[in-house]
Amino acid sequence: MKRSMKRSMALILICIVLIGLLCITAFAAQGDVTGATKQTIKEIGPELTLESVAQTAAATKIGLNYVWMLLCGCLIFFFQAGFAMVETGFTRAKNANHTMGMNLIVFLVGVVGFLVCGFAIMFGGVGEAVSFALGGTNPLDKEFAVAGWGLFGYKGFFLAGMTYDVGVFMYFFFQMVFMDTACTIPTGGVAERVKFSVVILNALFISTLYYPLFGNWMWGGGWLSQLGINLGLGHGAVDFAGSSVVHAMGGAAALAGAIIIGPRIGKFKKDGTATAIPGHHIPMAVVGTIILFFGWFAFNAGSTLSGSDLRMAVVAVNTMIAGAFGGLVAMSYMWIKYGKPDTSMTCNGALAGLVAITAPCAFVNSISASIIGAVAGLLVCIAVSVIENKFKIDDPVGASSVHLVNGIWGMIALGLFADGTYGAGLNGVEGSVTGLFYGDGGQLVAQLIAVGVIIVFGVGTQLLFWKIADMTIGIRVKAEDEIAGLDIPEMGAPAYDFEHHV
Repeated sequence: MKRSMKRSMALILICIVLIGLLCITAFAAQGDVTGATKQTIKEIGPELTLESVAQTAAATKIGLNYVWMLLCGCLIFFFQAGFAMVETGFTRAKNANHTMGMNLIVFLVGVVGFLVCGFAIMFGGVGEAVSFALGGTNPLDKEFAVAGWGLFGYKGFFLAGMTYDVGVFMYFFFQMVFMDTACTIPTGGVAERVKFSVVILNALFISTLYYPLFGNWMWGGGWLSQLGINLGLGHGAVDFAGSSVVHAMGGAAALAGAIIIGPRIGKFKKDGTATAIPGHHIPMAVVGTIILFFGWFAFNAGSTLSGSDLRMAVVAVNTMIAGAFGGLVAMSYMWIKYGKPDTSMTCNGALAGLVAITAPCAFVNSISASIIGAVAGLLVCIAVSVIENKFKIDDPVGASSVHLVNGIWGMIALGLFADGTYGAGLNGVEGSVTGLFYGDGGQLVAQLIAVGVIIVFGVGTQLLFWKIADMTIGIRVKAEDEIAGLDIPEMGAPAYDFEHHV
């Protein structure tokens, strides 16, 4: 018994000694590893400094901006699907292929026109800020000006001289999808009777001159943006994401085209009263509206141009609020007036609210966003009726009512409701953007000047384009083709093959 106890004690002592030796060895090894690690770090590179940390942080911020702008640009490009579905759903089945084709081709043509000269005219004189903020090295510093008022840029044609300047290339990608939205809006105003070839020509005109010129005046450092620094009118004309530059200008083109091309056959009776021509696929139009609503969050919030500008949260929520109020008010108006909720006008009401909030979305609070959206929903219903019944203009999808009328309302709303909490230093003016209701009537004046330019330049130049095109090559299809539908005579194939479907 005693021998077994002695053996047990001996084993325990041996185990204790072994464990102690292992611990001592481990601690010694850890010291060697730590020392080796420190030595390795010193060999790999210098110790961290405030300068190196700052450089790393700046590079990370630029990378975040790239990811943000690339993601938003891709989502905005998806607008094309939304517009194609809305316009096709609101028109007749016999023109579905033609309408879809128009929404595709304007993008393809738009890329070419914007690349060749549109981008240079719009942003060739925007300065160092854009390219350098995105890690670029080549400033867009060529702006043609008269007496200090910028008129158009002239650097970056075909992106020549910008070889591998990542800042310029990123900005081109992002701005291209905005331009394309303006290109596709007019197709709705002339749908079901326009020649496909003329749509191509108009897309080329819009992408090379029409959109870039006004865009330069608003976003490229041109004269409308200088109304503040030169004349003391607020911050000059301000448009955060494109109520005027994109939507009102696109709507102006739609209105001008509809005026020159004339109404569809059978739209108006001999006594002048309008005849309803229902769209063939309302569910398609609803899905298109939802796609546009989805993309609008990127359209507006992406216009911060920065993944670290947390104002994007305010922008996104204001966008959601205005779109919802616009749709609800339009539905309620139609329900009260006609006894039934109108799905198509509910769609247009939501889009109108989104168009209207696009300019002021970063500068107003949620209550103002609700008011802006509600007014837009009412405006679009009234505008559709007035344009059709009073002016006898046939706009099949309501493009001018949604985009022109409410793009103008969005610009005015900014001049009224901007509350002075955002936009410090915008357009070279100290302080934040403030509207009439918060003490700066000059901002409203600047916005109204921009509205006047939209009406005179936007509608005027498009009237000129459509008139010249009509006098030279003709803009309207043959009457027999319009009656039969444009899919076969214009596109060579129907959208729906009812005779041979499986």
